[in-house]
Amino acid sequence: MKERILIYLAIMIFVPIGGEFKFFPLEGDLRVSLGTPVFFFFLLWSRKINVRAAGFLVGTSVVAFRMCLEFLFNHHTDLYEIFIMHFPAFFYYLTFSLLFYLLKVNELYQKPLLLGFMGTIMEISASTAEILFRHFFSNDPITVYTYFVIAVIAIIRSFFVLGFFNIMILREMKTAEEKQRLQNQQMLVHISHLFVEMIQLKKSMKNTEELTQVCYKLYRDLKKKESLKDFAATALKIAGQVHEIKKDHQRIHAGLAKLTVKDHILDYMDIEEIIQVVISANESYSTSLGKSIHFKTDINGSHRPYHTFILLSILNNLYANAVEAIKEHGWIHIHVNTRNELIEIEVTDNGPGISPRAKEYIFEPGFTTKFDSEGNASNGIGLSYIKNLIQDLKGTIHLDDQALLQHETKFQIHLPINSLVEKG
Repeated sequence: MKERILIYLAIMIFVPIGGEFKFFPLEGDLRVSLGTPVFFFFLLWSRKINVRAAGFLVGTSVVAFRMCLEFLFNHHTDLYEIFIMHFPAFFYYLTFSLLFYLLKVNELYQKPLLLGFMGTIMEISASTAEILFRHFFSNDPITVYTYFVIAVIAIIRSFFVLGFFNIMILREMKTAEEKQRLQNQQMLVHISHLFVEMIQLKKSMKNTEELTQVCYKLYRDLKKKESLKDFAATALKIAGQVHEIKKDHQRIHAGLAKLTVKDHILDYMDIEEIIQVVISANESYSTSLGKSIHFKTDINGSHRPYHTFILLSILNNLYANAVEAIKEHGWIHIHVNTRNELIEIEVTDNGPGISPRAKEYIFEPGFTTKFDSEGNASNGIGLSYIKNLIQDLKGTIHLDDQALLQHETKFQIHLPINSLVEKG
C-alpha cells in the first residue's frame, strides 16, 4: 500500500512538471508537452496502481499546478477565469486513463506495434475530449488541420514512449537473465556436491551389501557347530543391522536422486561452460577467504558436450583445494586437450606444493594437510572421492613430480571420452 501511494504521488508531481516543458504548434491553446509521455510511461511501467484513479488524480494535480503557476507568475487574480482556462486538461488525462483501462493496454506488452497504435488512439481521443471542452467555453475553432497535427504528435510521442519503455524492459530482462544465470551456476555447483555424495553413498551401499553377505556366510558356518551358536546369533544380528544400514542408504540415495532432477539445467554441457561455472564459484570462494587468485583457462582439441556433474565434481574439488592451499595471492591454471579418445585435464596452482611424504598418502581417505583456525583437521575425503570416481570411469589421476620440484601442484587426469559423453 505504501509503495502504491508513493507511485501516485510521483505521478502527481512529475506529470504536471513535465507538462510545463511545452510548445504551441497552432494558434490557440493546443499545447504539446512532456506531460503525456511521462503519464503514459508511468501507466506502462507500474502495474500496481489503479489506472482510473491515476487519471483522476493526475488530471486534478495538473489543473491545480497550472492554476497556481498562472496565479503566482502571470498575476491573474480571477480564479474562475483561471479555472476555465485550465480545467479541460483534467478531461485529457481522465480520458487517456479510461481508454488505457478499457483497451487493456497493459496486456499488450508483447505486441509493441499494437501498443504504439493504441497509444496513438488514446492520445488523439484524449486531445479530442480536451478540445471539445475548450471549444465549449472559448469557442476555439476545430479544423481538420488541428486533428492532423494532433495525430502526427500522438504518433511521435507514443512511439517515443514505447521505445524508451522497451529499453527499460530490455535492461530488466538482461538483469533478470544474468541473475538467473548466476542462480543456475550456484545450483550446478550444489548439485555437483550432491553428485559426489551420491557416488560415495553408492560405494557405501556396495560395501554394506558385501559385508551383509560375509556376515551371513559367517553365521551359517558358525551355526553348524553347537559350541559356537552364540557367536552365530551375533553374526546374524550384525548381518541384519548392516542390511538395515544398506536400506537406509538406498532411501537417502533415492532422495538425493530426486534433488538432482533438473528441468532447466543440462546434464551435458560444453567444457567451456563447465569450467566457467567452476571458476565463478571459486572466484567467490577465494574472495570470501580474502585471497586474490587469477584463473586461467587453456582449451585445445575438439570437444563434445560432457557430463556436467561428473566434471563439476572433479574440477570443483581440485579448484577448491587449490584456493585453500594458496596463501594470499596466486594463480590456478587449467589445461584441457584430447588425445586418442581420452580427455586430458591438468589443474595447476602455485600454492606451497605437496611434500614427497604427503604425496604417498594424498589420495588415501582421511589423509589431510589442512587445518582450520582452531586446529581441527579437514575430513580428508575429497581427493579419495575424486580418485574413486575417476577409477570407476576407467580413468587415471596422479600428481606431476616435475611440478612438485618447481613448488607447484599439478594434477593430471585422463578420462575416456565415451564415459563422459551422451550415449546414442
